[in-house]
Amino acid sequence: MADDVGARLRALRNLRGISQRELAKRCGVTHSSLSLIEQGKVSPSVSSLKKILDAIPMGVGDFFTMDLESRDQVFYSADELADMGSGEVIFKLVGANREARALSFMIETYPPGTDTGREMIAHQGEEAGVVLEGEIEITVGAESRVLGPGEAYYFDTNVPHRFRNAGKAPCRLVSCCTPAKAF
Repeated sequence: MADDVGARLRALRNLRGISQRELAKRCGVTHSSLSLIEQGKVSPSVSSLKKILDAIPMGVGDFFTMDLESRDQVFYSADELADMGSGEVIFKLVGANREARALSFMIETYPPGTDTGREMIAHQGEEAGVVLEGEIEITVGAESRVLGPGEAYYFDTNVPHRFRNAGKAPCRLVSCCTPAKAF
């Protein structure tokens, strides 16, 4: 039991970005006592644990029920991003392997002269993005605009839309849409 409490406390403290010394200072427990608890060498009393958790802040019930370990992959290297694009257009999807993905977060690359197709796209949800480099023409319903680096967009995806790079340089942008697209 002491090992579990100590390991959970250390994981929670690290998750919140609090040093051991800082937490000891906040809750009025000595640094050495907190260290011994986290190592599982000392089991804290309920009142001591409550005092420590109040400084985080977190309730005792939440402390014992909170899932402190991620079951899904959290970090991705560039070569782990799945390309969901078609033709020359590249859509690098972050978290493609997550079963319960609630959104699609992508790095999109449009070489000069490419687009999302002649037909406008429409689906339920919302989409937002920001241009990193190059220019992209975005048409949403009857509105159309060319966006450059630092410019952004946000629209309801049930309105027909289309992306097109009419420029001479590649365009890179990051985007997010909900709900997650099933590519």
